[in-house]
Amino acid sequence: MIQSRRINWLLLFTTNFLGVFNDNFLKHCIIFVAISWNLPTWLTQSQLISLVSAALVVPYLVLSPFAAKLSRTHRHQTVLEIAKLAELPIMAVACVAFINEWVWLALVSVLLMGIQSSLYSPAKYSLIRDIGGEKGVSYGSGIFESMAFLGILVGTVMAATISDNYSTLFTCSLFLILAIMGYYGARNIRTQEHEIANESQTIRPIKFIIDSYRFARHYPLLNLGVFGASFLWFIGGILQMNLVIYCHNELQLTNSSTGIMMAMAAIGIAAGCFVTGQFSGTTIRKNLIPAGLGGISILLALLLLIKPTALIAGIFIFGIAFFGGVFQVPCLALIQKSNVGGKLSDMIAYTNLITFIFIVGGTIIFSIITTLSHENAYHVFGVLLIICCLLFIFFVAKLHQVSQKNVTDNR
Repeated sequence: MIQSRRINWLLLFTTNFLGVFNDNFLKHCIIFVAISWNLPTWLTQSQLISLVSAALVVPYLVLSPFAAKLSRTHRHQTVLEIAKLAELPIMAVACVAFINEWVWLALVSVLLMGIQSSLYSPAKYSLIRDIGGEKGVSYGSGIFESMAFLGILVGTVMAATISDNYSTLFTCSLFLILAIMGYYGARNIRTQEHEIANESQTIRPIKFIIDSYRFARHYPLLNLGVFGASFLWFIGGILQMNLVIYCHNELQLTNSSTGIMMAMAAIGIAAGCFVTGQFSGTTIRKNLIPAGLGGISILLALLLLIKPTALIAGIFIFGIAFFGGVFQVPCLALIQKSNVGGKLSDMIAYTNLITFIFIVGGTIIFSIITTLSHENAYHVFGVLLIICCLLFIFFVAKLHQVSQKNVTDNR
């Protein structure tokens, strides 16, 4: 039984890594390679980058409620397996696009990958609890998230590396190999799944958010976990965008060195998720939520006060991302361990929707700050510091409130 669970963990983590890797590898291959193609006159390079990024995000905003319904009414492993099977023809479409240098078809393939990823996201996250049970959600969430961030890192770096010595045959072969390996991993997962809920649920995004928020209010700390997990992506998105300006304007780094700095951030958050998952074991360590925010705030303050050299800045960025992982894991564990039965898929889809709304919101805030400050990266870090400090106060107060309520109820 123990060996079987370990194999299932390995297959789930590997499948998640390969899926995220392929998403980001395809996305960044278009960004780094397709910009050299003969683009239509109406499509500039910056517009291409924006379209590619939006193609992966928009499906989550529209399809997350329907994805939750799929996960509620079908076996999670079946949804995952079918989705990974669909990745094969999608990658074939991408191959045709790269062979013929058809940018419009390349964008279609990214949109299809966004749709595929959004539709099986609740099912793959639900498998964490199916495999590990309630005791395994902290460990599973930590490793699962670390694999996702490693997939983002490796996919991005691989695309950048390949673009310098581009080979259509090698790129297309890698698209298909990753898809085949992901499908193989998905079809070999074997779990005893938790209760499947068949009740009707709206698939309209706004009503879905309202209904989910109201439902989650009946479970202590559930909304806290949802919004906490979403805020990590909000903070991380702003940090990632600001690194480009910070490295170029303040540190005068080359593009390659900037890539290394961004890699430090990705490695940091993956390491934070991994260490926190291992440390938490079978326990949800809620106190790590404010601890993670406190670590982020302290390092952001030091970054602003010291204005360090590139090497020290890289260490700070790694640390900020690491504490982001410390903050993220208990938030996800609160969602996984909530006693909502078959509604877990809804809560994961709800988290996805809030997350991507926050990502869009972070992009807007970043644009406003950089416009008003004439692209001053330190102003962005300052706003991030204020946001993190406010979140720290909020989470400390909320956790204390719930703790006091539990004490009162137990008397």
